[in-house]
Amino acid sequence: MEIGIMLIGFLLAGYAVVANDVIQTLGTFIVSNKAYHWSLLWGFAGVILTLTLVYSWYFNGGDVSYQRLDKIPLPEQLHWSFLLAPLALLILTRLGMPVSTTFLILSVFSSQHFVSQIVIKSILGYAIAFVTAFILYLIVSKFLESKTSLEKVENPNKNRFWLIAQWCTTGFLWSQWLIQDFANIFVFLPRKLSILELFLALVFILFVMALIFKQRGGKIQEIVAKKTNTQHIRSATIIDLLYALLLFFYGNVNSVPMSTTWTFIGLLAGRELAIAFVMQRISNKAILIVVRNDLFKALAGLLVSIGVVFFIKYLVGM
Repeated sequence: MEIGIMLIGFLLAGYAVVANDVIQTLGTFIVSNKAYHWSLLWGFAGVILTLTLVYSWYFNGGDVSYQRLDKIPLPEQLHWSFLLAPLALLILTRLGMPVSTTFLILSVFSSQHFVSQIVIKSILGYAIAFVTAFILYLIVSKFLESKTSLEKVENPNKNRFWLIAQWCTTGFLWSQWLIQDFANIFVFLPRKLSILELFLALVFILFVMALIFKQRGGKIQEIVAKKTNTQHIRSATIIDLLYALLLFFYGNVNSVPMSTTWTFIGLLAGRELAIAFVMQRISNKAILIVVRNDLFKALAGLLVSIGVVFFIKYLVGM
């Protein structure tokens, strides 16, 4: 029975994590590359995922989480209630709510002290992303955003430089996100995987990615699609590069997992406020409403996550 819980947990977590978090790393990439067939975009992302996963597995002795599960050991006995965490994540994802997979999945397996470390790092990540994006876009919005705000979606073939730049930054961002979130996907599996286990897990994740790309991100993609200029390659490239640098420098400060969702929402919030302030084409009040709604969804997801975690721990205690 324990093997069954382990397998079902991995399948649910793998699908839910990728489906929920795809907007953070590949959302702008999907939106701004509508001219290309989804299979090409999927193949590009799939190659990077494979290389990133195999790298950690090879150099960390079978560990695919980049050591982010070192302080979160697999319980000696998996309780059936552990499956409620990825199941809740899956349901919330289908409702379009940007839930923090780190809070919801890893908190079930972690001690209270370690959970507090995850929360603190995630909240600081939101604040740093918000301030950094706001300051950056106060500087660059006038030069890089104003020219595209009233244009139709440009044909990517007309601007090779930004096309190449976006694909490169997306690749960098995607690899950095994977380094952070592999822990959420593989938390139900042994901390050291055999080559067969690695292969089967990789095939499953690539299959899930294919479904997501074919749906062009799904319902939760609306969070990115509604933001200013995200359909433009130039704007999407700047967003991806900034987010990637934040994950690279802040996310790798230590091996404590963090909520990439909160960092991404903080980035978009700071960006929207700065663009509204500089361009003054949309009232600050209207932008504040959009930012408030996104933050409300994230907070609601956090509260639901906390409720699910406490309920699971209660059932395990029984």
